[in-house]
Amino acid sequence: MTARRTGLLGSVLLIVLVAANLRPAISAVGPVLTEIQDSFHLSGTAAGALTTLPLVFFGSYGLVAPFLRRPPRSETLLVIAMGLLIAGLLLRLVDAPFPLFAGSLVAGVAISVGNIAMPAIIKRDHPDSITTVTAVYTLAVSGGASISSGLAVPVEDAFGSSWRLPLGLLAVPAAIAGLIWLPKAVRASRAARSAPPARPSRAAAALVWRTGLAWQVTVFMGLQSLLAYVVLGWLPTICQDRGMSDTAAGYVLALTAAIQAVGSLGVPLLERRMRDQRPLVTLTCTLCVVGFAGIAWAPIATVWLWAIVLGIGQGLGFATALSFIGLRAHDAGVAAQLSGMAQGVGYVIAALGPLVIGALHDATGGWTVPMIVVLAVCGALAVPGLPAGRNRTLGSPPPIPAPEVNAANERTHL
Repeated sequence: MTARRTGLLGSVLLIVLVAANLRPAISAVGPVLTEIQDSFHLSGTAAGALTTLPLVFFGSYGLVAPFLRRPPRSETLLVIAMGLLIAGLLLRLVDAPFPLFAGSLVAGVAISVGNIAMPAIIKRDHPDSITTVTAVYTLAVSGGASISSGLAVPVEDAFGSSWRLPLGLLAVPAAIAGLIWLPKAVRASRAARSAPPARPSRAAAALVWRTGLAWQVTVFMGLQSLLAYVVLGWLPTICQDRGMSDTAAGYVLALTAAIQAVGSLGVPLLERRMRDQRPLVTLTCTLCVVGFAGIAWAPIATVWLWAIVLGIGQGLGFATALSFIGLRAHDAGVAAQLSGMAQGVGYVIAALGPLVIGALHDATGGWTVPMIVVLAVCGALAVPGLPAGRNRTLGSPPPIPAPEVNAANERTHL
């Protein structure tokens, strides 16, 4: 193996290390959400807010970054993200409602920093393999969510503890990731001090926020994330209400999250045989509709099959949404701005999911109406997804007109 390939592999492994920490703070809550509700006497709406708070802030850094005169380097951002994540995880272990929700908010801010920084790193360091590296990144994100959700209840049972132990242990891998990235952050900070000032990013931000393509990518990101966090927040509870044990319901969520990795890895394989990403969007919508409907209304014994179908669909959707950021951006600067917009606004959209579904469940006393709404969102994914899947780039320089072209037609717009 050449030194260059070794370096690339090491870079990807570092990406995986951080990515594995970007969902457990949320996914591990679902299997123990009923216990948390009982401990603090929370309503369904309040319990939904517990998973919604982090989502509201998942893209918060992306909304702030365009206004920073000199944003920190990506390596520094990842170390900051891991430090904030540790603080949030530990804060919500305090035996009081306010720290519980405050810790979730801090964890959401931490995850937002990692969410926004990572696509720009992929675009910068792996411009020729955006789809493949993004698939590996989503594999790590899904894997972290799967492992944490699957082990939450077994760890609790094995040690005879409360829900606080499995949630608190999540700080350990976050600390490891932060320590490993720290030397790179120090080197990047020294290099930034000696480098000339970076060009202002406001021009790129203005371009992104005013373009229809960017909004299509953003809404697709938001809707597919909304579906994902409905699963993380409420899938175990749905299964429990249908008669499954707490442990089995946690395994259903773990299976769905694990299969998402398969869907994510399928994106670069399928894309090679397609002219653009529109077929991936159609496949995502179809699989999500079938999976959600099966989980809600098919015989409970078949829930494992529908969890697999749903996991593949959501894996395809997540990897496709993140790939759009790199594929639709002309360069790393535009990718950073598009990442901030797509995830900043997108996760605000996503945050509505657990809250609305919890409120609908409280209002109707069942899951029929909430799941009909979920199926409608699955269909709505196609509206922004199909135009976002066309092969276009945002921020590319205008074409040079041919000499014989009439001056009135020299300039064309995307």
